[in-house]
Amino acid sequence: MAARRVDRLAATVEEIAAHGGKAHAVALDVADEDQTRAAYDEAERVFGTVDTIIANAGIGTELSTFDIDVDSFDAVLATNLRGVFLTVREGARRLIAAGSAETGRGRVVIVSSVTARKAYAQTAAYGASKAAVLHMSRIMARDWARKGINVNTIIPGYFKTELTGDLFDTASGEYLLKSFPRRRLGELTDMDVPLLFFTSDHSARVTGSELMIDDGQTL
Repeated sequence: MAARRVDRLAATVEEIAAHGGKAHAVALDVADEDQTRAAYDEAERVFGTVDTIIANAGIGTELSTFDIDVDSFDAVLATNLRGVFLTVREGARRLIAAGSAETGRGRVVIVSSVTARKAYAQTAAYGASKAAVLHMSRIMARDWARKGINVNTIIPGYFKTELTGDLFDTASGEYLLKSFPRRRLGELTDMDVPLLFFTSDHSARVTGSELMIDDGQTL
């Protein structure tokens, strides 16, 4: 597991260990190419070749198109788009070098967002980055179709997370919630089974796919 704030991963590492698994946390700013290489080096030192890559790092803003400054816009794209590009490309390079074309064991799952499909207010930078990620994932799937690497995308709806912050405790958040057909937020566990499917051998013939998990929020 990789993140800028390694201390935030400690509890998850301990939880995995408590259930008999093995996890390792490394420091990583996904927008930094050198750090990305170093993170993979460390992962390989501990586990060997990384055959499953989940690119889910993301940041957002709550500013209107007029109010967002260039630095904030660039920061969102650096993490959400360049970060996914660097993370997935570096992993794919190593998979191919390790013989993924023969084993067929390469798995990549990229996390996009419903803002890539539907226009929500104050999401110009975030929505654009997630739409770009969605298309990039299909191109990667095509590029590596004969390299034993499957690239699929999960498109989550709105969940109560750190990224959404206190949005749904505000009047605008309540208005947004009421606009959803089922008037509720998703549960983070909604993504567990789809994620496991895309990373398993059961998805050997699934690549370039996009799965919406939004409880009908975009209907």
